Amino acid sequence: MRIEALNVKMLINKRVFYIRNQDPFPPVEESLNDGLLAIGGDLSEERLINAYSNGIFPWYDERSPIMWYSPLERCLFKPDSFKVSHSLRQKLRNRQFTFTFDHSFKEVIKLCASTNRNGDSGTWITPEMMAAYTSLHQSGYAHSLEVWHNGQLAGGLYGVSLGKAFFGESMFHSVTDASKAALYYLCNQLFNDGYHFIDAQMETSHLLSLGAVVVQRSAYLTMLNDALKHPTRQGVWLNNNNENDE
Repeated sequence: MRIEALNVKMLINKRVFYIRNQDPFPPVEESLNDGLLAIGGDLSEERLINAYSNGIFPWYDERSPIMWYSPLERCLFKPDSFKVSHSLRQKLRNRQFTFTFDHSFKEVIKLCASTNRNGDSGTWITPEMMAAYTSLHQSGYAHSLEVWHNGQLAGGLYGVSLGKAFFGESMFHSVTDASKAALYYLCNQLFNDGYHFIDAQMETSHLLSLGAVVVQRSAYLTMLNDALKHPTRQGVWLNNNNENDE
C-alpha cells in the first residue's frame, strides 16, 4: 500500500508501528496520545476479530493506509443506561418506529458511509471497509439494526458482536430521532440478552448526552476480557420483540 511522503515522515517521527499482514499487533500501551497504535496490515476477518478482542479498531480514510487505534479513554454505553429524550419518548409511545435486526445490512452500511457529518466531505467507511464488514456480517459477527418509519428505512446502525460485547461502528438517520431510536432498541435488546456494554469508541458530547460514559483504557480492557469469556452469539439476529414503549 502506498503511503504519501508527508505521512511517512510523520509516522517515522512518532515511531508508529508498521505491521504486515501476518504481524501481530503491538501492545496497546504503545499507542500515541491520540490512540494511534499501528498502520498497515489488512482487514481480514481474522485481523478484525483479533483487533476488537484486544481493544483495537481501524479508523482511516481513502487517502490513508489502514490505521489501528487504541485510545487512552473509551466511550461506552451500559445497555441499561440509555437516556431517552422527550421527543424520542413521544415517538416511541406513538409507535412511530419499528425495528429489525440484520434485515438490510448492506443498505445500512452504505447509508452510514454516505451520511454527511458536521460538514465533512469524506468518510472513514471506505469501499474496503464496507467489503470487510459485509464479509464479517456474512460470517455472523457483524450486525445491523434497522429503524423503519411508514414502511421506509429511516435510520440504523451496525457493529460487531463478540462474547457479551457489542462494538458500535456507525449510525445514520433520514428521519429525526431515528438514529437515537436505533441505539435505544439496541440497548434494550442487548440488556435483555445480558450484554455487558456497547463500545462507542470515541467520546462525543452527543453520545454523552445519551448516557454514554468514559472509562480509562485499563478499565475498559478488564471489562472487555470479562465480556469475552462468554460465547459469541454468531449468525443472523432476530429481535425478541418489537415493543416500542419506553
